[in-house]
Amino acid sequence: MNAISMNLVTLFYLVASVCFIQALKGLSSPSTARIGNAFGMAGMGIAVVTTVALMLKLQGNLGQGGGSGFGLVVLGVVVGGAIGAYAAKKVEMTKMPELVAAMHSLIGLAAVCIAIAAVSEPWAFNIATRDGALPFGNRLELFIGTFVGAVTFSGSVIAFGKLSGKYKFRLFQGAPVRFGGQHILNLVLAIAIVVLGLMFCFADGVAPAWTPFVVMAALAFVLGVLIIIPIGGADMPVVVSMLNSYSGWAAAGIGFSLNNSMLIIAGSLVGSSGAILSYIMCKAMNRSFFNVILGGFGGEAVADDGGAKEQRPVKSGSAEDAAFILQNAESVIIVPGYGLAVARAQHTVKELVDKLTEHGVTVRYAIHPVAGRMPGHMNVLLAEAEVPYDQVAEMEDINGDFGQTDVVLILGANDVVNPAAKDPKSPIAGMPILEAYRAKSIIVNKRSMASGYAGLDNDLFYQPNTMMVFGDAKKVIESMVKAVE
Repeated sequence: MNAISMNLVTLFYLVASVCFIQALKGLSSPSTARIGNAFGMAGMGIAVVTTVALMLKLQGNLGQGGGSGFGLVVLGVVVGGAIGAYAAKKVEMTKMPELVAAMHSLIGLAAVCIAIAAVSEPWAFNIATRDGALPFGNRLELFIGTFVGAVTFSGSVIAFGKLSGKYKFRLFQGAPVRFGGQHILNLVLAIAIVVLGLMFCFADGVAPAWTPFVVMAALAFVLGVLIIIPIGGADMPVVVSMLNSYSGWAAAGIGFSLNNSMLIIAGSLVGSSGAILSYIMCKAMNRSFFNVILGGFGGEAVADDGGAKEQRPVKSGSAEDAAFILQNAESVIIVPGYGLAVARAQHTVKELVDKLTEHGVTVRYAIHPVAGRMPGHMNVLLAEAEVPYDQVAEMEDINGDFGQTDVVLILGANDVVNPAAKDPKSPIAGMPILEAYRAKSIIVNKRSMASGYAGLDNDLFYQPNTMMVFGDAKKVIESMVKAVE
């Protein structure tokens, strides 16, 4: 390839990389998320077109016709784009986390497939020496990319099943799956993968060492499953961001093997941003990353609480009672949770807030970093209902205001408002929570008194200033709107 062509490829890849960086910057805030998405789509479009042009140029230099290869690329773009557009249009807000997990799995699988193709025909990727052998550096990169990609794929599939909650297969259920010697087995598999990977890297001869490579990939798929199954539903936001990071590093590893700067940059951006997000999620739960991976909580009910729940008095009321309290308050904070997303009640909540605002009530929303099933789940939910961004506050910005707030309306949230986090003996001890318990009056909407994903009873529900309103969030809020009118 001549110098001008390579310069153009480098330039276009650089422009695409800048677009991806701007996309991440835009997606950091709901107010700039649309611009961020536009930058992301533009960057991906530039990268795809540039890669197709590069492929055609390489085929021309090799004296091969580019028709069949170009046709396959176009077919992949059309079919993949159509499936992606259909999925994005049809997906419900409550299903968004599992869609993200599914996308991560495809990235991991793509990395494994590319690695297999590169090992099989290294000359086609311009990574072979003159005798057709794979250099040691490329073998090491392919090993790392395959390992991370395989773990990402199988782990994301398990996360998809856990988030979906529709499958009866034990591994796909929200409750953790644990057995004796689980961590030891994971360690043995990890050591075996490293040994097999080194055998692949140090193999002599032109022919690739297929046996250690294939066995290593198979064990990596198994390890991905074993890493995720002991993690319960309460840790799913961390798992989603972690798998996001893994998918990026898998892509970056393959990019080094293929000498593709675009893959390296894009993969590194995804990997680093996912790692930072995982850290933020762990900090929001007062847990370490290794604590989540080695002993995730959630999905196991606390057996001792069953009788206690029945004996403790709970004050309940109707939607009309709640509407009267809200209408006569001066300040209200709404805490949205997964129950709100399940009921698809975000638009109804917006209508209620508009009615309360007309009566002179100041209303804001309080968002916990791990509310819902993925990072930013509640922010996206409220943005879909066109809630003004200045009404939405993050935990650290609004926690100090709960003590001066007349009413807190909790919609489907549980663990993120549980005062048990203040108890040093609690399993969620130290977890930062929205301090709704400090408000003058508390209204909690839930379908039942069931515990959250951490499996813990919530003392907030039994406070003398708390009123429970049982029922589907959308129906309850619709009744509140009518009562306020």
